[in-house]
Amino acid sequence: MNPLLSRLQPYPFERLRQLHSGITPNPAYAPISLGIGEPRHATPQLVKDAISASFGGLASYPGTLGEPRLRQTIQAWLARRYGLEVDFATQILPVNGSREALFSLAQTIIDPSKPGATVVCPNPFYQIYEGAALLAGADIWFAPSDAARNFAVDWAGVPDAVWAKTQLLFVCSPGNPAGSVMSLAEWKLLFDLSDRHGFVIASDECYSEIYFRDEAPLGGLQAAALLGRADFKNLIAMTSLSKRSNVPGLRSGFVAGDAAIIQQFLLYRTYHGSAMSPIVQAASVAAWADEQHVVENRAMYREKFAAVTPLLSAVMDVALPDAGFYLWAGVPSAFKGSDTAFSRELLAAYNVVVLPGSYLARNGQDQQGHNPGAGRVRMALVAQTAECVQAAQRIVQFIQSRH
Repeated sequence: MNPLLSRLQPYPFERLRQLHSGITPNPAYAPISLGIGEPRHATPQLVKDAISASFGGLASYPGTLGEPRLRQTIQAWLARRYGLEVDFATQILPVNGSREALFSLAQTIIDPSKPGATVVCPNPFYQIYEGAALLAGADIWFAPSDAARNFAVDWAGVPDAVWAKTQLLFVCSPGNPAGSVMSLAEWKLLFDLSDRHGFVIASDECYSEIYFRDEAPLGGLQAAALLGRADFKNLIAMTSLSKRSNVPGLRSGFVAGDAAIIQQFLLYRTYHGSAMSPIVQAASVAAWADEQHVVENRAMYREKFAAVTPLLSAVMDVALPDAGFYLWAGVPSAFKGSDTAFSRELLAAYNVVVLPGSYLARNGQDQQGHNPGAGRVRMALVAQTAECVQAAQRIVQFIQSRH
């Protein structure tokens, strides 16, 4: 077996299953899960119609590069959303969801033969970053976060000695789990560091279309263009339809950016066997071409966050995020900062599932062993508004019962 597999840690939801084993939830309450970030709004009818009209695609092998029509549709979306000029022939590739792309891009980029090959990522973070780095033969370094700035990453806190060994940097904006959005100044810092040290930036932007401010979140390619980097040197941005269009089962997204990296990524993917089904491509064209369902989806999230956040903020350290569909909440002092105890006891008493924040982070190399997710829980507000409000009311009752 590949010895690198032994370096992997259990996935957060496996740890959650083990944490909750042996618990009998209170049968007086119907179960409500805020644990997994799986969109549960209705899939747009236009996506279903495109699928049902495309079964003929089952009779042919898909090309790894994807059909020109799909890449042109993505090109048009990037122009509308970010005002970008991107070449569909050389700077865009369809992928089977951003999770798959995050993992496979690392296998393309990392050269494990170089001593100290390093991947840098946020902390807290999406665990695919860690797995992708370790299975590519690299070490991983967790950048510190700033709790005072909604757990935004403190990129300046990464030592120069680490940047000198870095081959790949994972960026997540809007962030998972705290929902913070990177500024243009932060992007400039990262581009300057990339130019100095030569590492590639992989920008994970799968939450970009769920936001609560008037201004849509800044994207990595958009930041590059604003800073005069129209060639997107050493930058790959990726996103998916899962959150934007409520189709997590479709497994559809794209990567875009540096044409030289895209060329090598295409070579890797040709052997990897990751071509997108023609049916999925047809459905993706329909989804990327339509914005009305995205506007309606965003309105539903705004409604539920407006209803839930004030309830929880009265008893927890939590506030409306910049974007995304998570609330990143501090555990009250009555639980002595234990996010795992909070999760277990909430399930037992009120049949509500939340994810311990410590499962989404690691002990930081520069934080005296501190896990920045400890003492917090992540709540995915993916169900309908009424169910999310009911969960929030139970959490309020739960916390008040401990005082």
